[in-house]
Amino acid sequence: MASTGTQTRIRYRIIALIFIITVINYADRATFSIAGEQASQELGIGAVQTGYILSAFAWAYVLAQIPGGALLDRFGTKRIYAGAIALWSLFTATQGFAGWLPGVSAVTMLFVLRFMVGAAEAPSFPGNARLVAAWFPGPERGTASAIFNSAQYFSLVVFAPLMGWLAHDFGWRSVFFVMGALGLLAALAFARLIHSPVRHPSINAAELAHIEAGGGLIRMEDAPAGSRVATFTRRNVAQLLSNRMMLGIYLGQYSINVLTYFFVTWFPIYLVRDRGMSILEAGFSAAVPALCGFVGGVAGGWFSDRLLQRTGSITLARKAPLVAGMLLATLIIGCVYAEEEWLVITLLSLAFFGKGVASLGWAVMSDVAPRQLAGLAGGVFNMFGNIAGIVTPIVIGYIVAATGSFDGALIFVGAHCLLTIFAFLVIVGPIRRLELA
Repeated sequence: MASTGTQTRIRYRIIALIFIITVINYADRATFSIAGEQASQELGIGAVQTGYILSAFAWAYVLAQIPGGALLDRFGTKRIYAGAIALWSLFTATQGFAGWLPGVSAVTMLFVLRFMVGAAEAPSFPGNARLVAAWFPGPERGTASAIFNSAQYFSLVVFAPLMGWLAHDFGWRSVFFVMGALGLLAALAFARLIHSPVRHPSINAAELAHIEAGGGLIRMEDAPAGSRVATFTRRNVAQLLSNRMMLGIYLGQYSINVLTYFFVTWFPIYLVRDRGMSILEAGFSAAVPALCGFVGGVAGGWFSDRLLQRTGSITLARKAPLVAGMLLATLIIGCVYAEEEWLVITLLSLAFFGKGVASLGWAVMSDVAPRQLAGLAGGVFNMFGNIAGIVTPIVIGYIVAATGSFDGALIFVGAHCLLTIFAFLVIVGPIRRLELA
């Protein structure tokens, strides 16, 4: 530990690294969205098959959430998270070989590999939530959570143009090879630079005291790996699933993630098929709404924390930006009636800005998760939220196949924005930390 004196700011380095890892995380989820149109033409993959391939990630991601969260609680964040990054990067790179293995259909190979990417990524967001709960006091968690959550947008700001260029100039397989290699480098960086607050070599006592005074769980990772009590028990899961506040939060996260998964699965394909863009144009056009979502995400977290400091009400501070943002996100339905390309991009940009403002689910989880079950609670939350990743690509695939248009898909997504508002205003009630019976 560094010597006592002026407060260090090591927690800002931690959130910066979490942000970078999550940017790569979401870019790996979106690889087939960018490469998919070109790959589908080469490999003869139809719209419904594309929908199932795009959903494969979420099937595994959902199923592995509770075990992934429990592993984090049992063995600690650093070991499990670093291994997860390495695994999902290897599975991402291997997708570039689809269609080359004799006797294995390209559809089957892509489905299985995206399924494995989903399983490997399962500990990532519960791990992020654990790191934020450990490293940040309560009044800073909204901003910290918004920063890592906004990586989902920034990933396409950075990587959609890059992946579009790679696919255009070097073929769709290059997208998977390059993203897999970047992920392996990220795994090495994470393993080297992430530590718990009390074990970080550069933090000083002043920063530790600041974090702990604000409710930061600085000793969460103190117990030796493998010696912690298992949290994945029927009783613990039942307490999470029987609480009305938690159920409302779960429904809200599912609903908001419908928009997320439209964005990281079908959105670039929508720009190519419905709006007549080339794959290169779609890559750059996707970056504009993504940038707006990123700005909205940071702004929403900052505003939420400022509102908390002014009012002292965690309920008002989290719900007000969420409701306002989701109302703005319903503008996505306007794309059904817009004909000009600039107007479509404008409406999508406003919608994703609103979605970014509303993306406070992980801040809420840091506020409400039982102290003993931070990983498990995050896993259950992320499991429910990512059921949207199963439903959305498949439903949209059938809508597009049946109608030849994305109009019904846009209405489907917009309706879930309203369902998010209902969940948080009607079901959740006051936001407070859940105490175990």
